[in-house]
Amino acid sequence: CSGFPLSIFFIVINEFCERFSYYGMRAVLVLYFKYFLHWDDNLATAIYHTFVALCYLTPLLGAIIADSWLGKFKTIVSLSIVYTIGQAVLSVGSINDLSDHNRDGSPDNVPLHIALSMIGLILIALGTGGIKPCVSAFGGDQFEDDQEEQRSTFFSLFYLSINAGSLISTIVTPNLRATECGIHTKQRCYPLAFGVPAILMAVALIVFVAGSRMYKKVKPQGNIMLQVCKCIGFAIKNRFRHRSKEFPKREHWLDWASEKYDKRLIVQTKMVLKVLFLYIPLPMFWALFDQQGSRWTLQATAMNGDFYFEKYLIFFSSYVHLQQIVNPILIVIMVPVVDSFIYPLIKKCKINFTPLKKMTVGMFLASMAFVAAALLQVQIDKTTPVFPAAGQTQIRLMNLGSVPATVQFQPQLQSVDVAPKEATDYMIFKTSQLQSLNITSRLLNKTQSLEGLLEGKRYTFAFQEFGKDIVSNLMFDNVTSKPEEGKNLIRFINSYDSTVNITLDGKAIALLPPFNASNYTTIPGGNRQYTINSTTPLSSCTVSSKKFGFGSAYTISINDCAQGTLNITYFEDIPPSSVHMAWQIPQYFLLTCGEVVFSVTGLEFSYSQAPSNMKSVLQAGWLLTVAVGNIIVLIVAGASKLSKQWAEYVLFAALLFVVCIIFAIMATFYTYVDPNEVEAQFDEQEKKDKKDQGDREKEAEADSKM
Repeated sequence: CSGFPLSIFFIVINEFCERFSYYGMRAVLVLYFKYFLHWDDNLATAIYHTFVALCYLTPLLGAIIADSWLGKFKTIVSLSIVYTIGQAVLSVGSINDLSDHNRDGSPDNVPLHIALSMIGLILIALGTGGIKPCVSAFGGDQFEDDQEEQRSTFFSLFYLSINAGSLISTIVTPNLRATECGIHTKQRCYPLAFGVPAILMAVALIVFVAGSRMYKKVKPQGNIMLQVCKCIGFAIKNRFRHRSKEFPKREHWLDWASEKYDKRLIVQTKMVLKVLFLYIPLPMFWALFDQQGSRWTLQATAMNGDFYFEKYLIFFSSYVHLQQIVNPILIVIMVPVVDSFIYPLIKKCKINFTPLKKMTVGMFLASMAFVAAALLQVQIDKTTPVFPAAGQTQIRLMNLGSVPATVQFQPQLQSVDVAPKEATDYMIFKTSQLQSLNITSRLLNKTQSLEGLLEGKRYTFAFQEFGKDIVSNLMFDNVTSKPEEGKNLIRFINSYDSTVNITLDGKAIALLPPFNASNYTTIPGGNRQYTINSTTPLSSCTVSSKKFGFGSAYTISINDCAQGTLNITYFEDIPPSSVHMAWQIPQYFLLTCGEVVFSVTGLEFSYSQAPSNMKSVLQAGWLLTVAVGNIIVLIVAGASKLSKQWAEYVLFAALLFVVCIIFAIMATFYTYVDPNEVEAQFDEQEKKDKKDQGDREKEAEADSKM
């Protein structure tokens, strides 16, 4: 079809479905750890990167199986079955009702869910990692030796299918997660979010098997990995035995294996080791790249996700996931643009833009992406509220009355003037020093004891002049961080002179006696307005709320009712996130540009420089760099002990920049080879040797007859 083998279309469709399955599951994985299994940010991030690392460690196993025993086709089919089972187990493990026997909305047997989830993830890692080096190499096998241009286009098309699957799944699965499902109690629908990827993996398996008769299947050529390892081991051992100066040096240290192994294997091993040596710096790129799904996702939760086009184009259940689709969208756009315009333009300028130069540029762009992320994090930190540390207590003063007041913290700590219908910022005190506070309003005075306040907590002291007295309420603000997932918290305090029944959009919130406060109620983030209703025995009043934004907390004072309209006052406990998520787009753009020139090129480079019987092994080596990169994240993040997230971003950017320079130097010493040409020379030599051997045997036979 247009010069391409028809079989590759089955492979591309299979890859699309498999990547939909993988990235769809991964898009909600960190949130599943955090909100379903109730792990903290650091543990969720650590397990996430451990899983990703495992997904990229197992390609080595898959490559050995494919090249040594089963062949690529059977390996892909076998491990795809394991993959599908793993997705199904993970989906079952996320069913809340599986152990929610008391029907309170929380799993009663959390270890059961953790065990099922971990089993599922291990099977997924084995499946997706095992088939990863085989699928791309199997696609490359479908082309003839003279179809280099078509093969190059295939790798771009193959990478495009990966990101198309990623793009669609990253839109679909978060929305599936946002729906509520359950038998006894309605929860975030993780079973559906994980179940649909399981179905897509089954579809991928069926599509791949359907094209079986069209495939060009290269038979496995023995345990080549074992042969290579033995060849390297023998060369090192033999060189050590002959380390004396009396033995002449050889051109390459692997030539010391020539006493036991044939020259073809030695040359092929040299080719593989040359490429693997170049792979040493590459994990640092992936250490940065894969933080899109962890650190950058958590960064987005502290930002303003107010995208006005959501209601016009598509419904996004979680504004955090809106950012996750930026990378695949940019990939789908950038791959054809770079392939069809940028590279040809560079070629016309007569610039020798070799694969290794492309990869160097990709690493530099990724480094700059993390510089952009660090600059953005600095701005986010400026808007993040400060919460009390150990040994500290925060107190805020709230004057609900119509006259000013002065508050004196005892013993002579601080004096604060508070205007009517105003609140101060949170003030930090050493808990051990707080004894009491004294309120003075006109001619009225009141003293409030502050003994027994908890360390590391926030309190709001609300007061109001009421007749000939000052009424007050010391409220415990049970909030020590910004609300999760961009949600908002609101509570009500009744400064009216009678008991009020408060509802929010018809939903009962609290029945509040005078000067009592409700607990915080969680509402979704966004620009939605709510109808607040206050009912007393004598009246009923309503008012439309303000737009609360994302990640805010408010105390709403119920003041009075006039002609059916409720009079309220807003007090900002935690300000909404003010840094817009659109500011993440530059870092995504830089990282995506880096990925296009680094990853696509790396796939093609790995295949083009590999001997025919070691292509899956070299592909696995390429994917192994991703695993090491995720391990680097765990090591660096754990060892750096940096308290500021922006500093960690700068650290990663600096490390990759240094590695980029090292890789550029290494690349200048690399000599490109054509494995097919080298192997053709060996084939020709073997034919000549066989012919010479035959001629000698004939001559010997003729001589014997004489």
